Amino acid sequence: MAGAALTQLGRYRILAELGHGAMGVVYKAEDPLLNRTVAIKTIIMSADAAERAEYERRFYQEAKAAGGLNHPNVITIHDVGREGDIAYMAMELLEGVELREVMRRGPVALPLALEIAAQVADGLAFAHERGVVHRDIKPGNIMIVRDRRAKIMDFGIARMRVSDVRTQTGAILGSPKYMSPEQVAGRPADHRSDIFSLGVVLYELAAGAPPFTAPDMAQLMHQITSTAHRPPSSVNPSVPAMLDLIIAKALEKASDARYQSAAELAADLRACLAEVADRESVPPAAGDVTARLDAGTTGRAMVDLELAPTQLHDTAGVKTVKSGGIGGATDAGTHLPLSRKFDSSEALRRLTERTRSSDGVVEAQAASLAPSPGAQVILNRLWRDPVRRTFTAAVITAAVIALAIAFL
Repeated sequence: MAGAALTQLGRYRILAELGHGAMGVVYKAEDPLLNRTVAIKTIIMSADAAERAEYERRFYQEAKAAGGLNHPNVITIHDVGREGDIAYMAMELLEGVELREVMRRGPVALPLALEIAAQVADGLAFAHERGVVHRDIKPGNIMIVRDRRAKIMDFGIARMRVSDVRTQTGAILGSPKYMSPEQVAGRPADHRSDIFSLGVVLYELAAGAPPFTAPDMAQLMHQITSTAHRPPSSVNPSVPAMLDLIIAKALEKASDARYQSAAELAADLRACLAEVADRESVPPAAGDVTARLDAGTTGRAMVDLELAPTQLHDTAGVKTVKSGGIGGATDAGTHLPLSRKFDSSEALRRLTERTRSSDGVVEAQAASLAPSPGAQVILNRLWRDPVRRTFTAAVITAAVIALAIAFL
């Protein structure tokens, strides 16, 4: 059944082709029974009879599990079926832009990066609690829709692969640079593998570059399994030390040393977001290089999102980006701003305690956090305000003179 000539799948009438995926074609279709427009993701079944039966069994098992996920940050699956050699999933049609496309436009503003990662962690936590593991978290499987909401796509499809690494041909199925060490090594992957993959995405969002890059597959796999990544702050100086620690814990090579739940990761990301919000609420002093970096004036436009689902804006103005992947109307939701009163000190203390490692890399990052976040914010506010700075300097000078007179 040729994809170009396909006009019907089960009860669904094909309206247009939205794009090609690793395992099949994505279509826009009409459901005449419920009078709604959906996205149809197709999967070509294996020609081998025995492999096909096992593949189909796993497909329906995974689709059933994924179909039970009802969460604001997870795409909704409406139906599954089979038409000839094609198995398919009918899911909500999302109108937005893939995170992959957002990242192509340039560096993502740090608060937006943290917000997106926290939402993805929320969706993963919900799925993991119900025994569903994604196994292919990457920017192309995350859609940003209305109100800056992140939606995880392709639940129930990633596990359809016979293995993450097909040893017979040596071909990697999926996106190798987002795979966990256990996936690359061909070991069983659980929910902590999703946490590692999200850590890779977060690193790339924050630093503007992936943590693992190599000219060939063998070197890339070696880096993922054996080589420590550079702290993202060494690539992008505006990344706070707290985020270095969060990413270091998410990217631990041993799954037992990583975050053990995506909910825990989401909580630390929101604590870091509060830290960044406090930092950015301090007016930058004229000529302050660090402040200019934080503001995104580093020579490349800093990408942020407009409220419109298919637009991006940067410091140069508004740019329109066409929707990609599975797009569609979403459920309306209220996006509440983060309270500036959120205290991240306790989360930071817990994080530094959890992320101490024997090689001293993370310990060095933790040591750089002194003074405490709250004290640092207060000092920044005192020093960056010209009036307070003058007053503080006068008080210090008077105290020094008084001490000198007392000892003379």
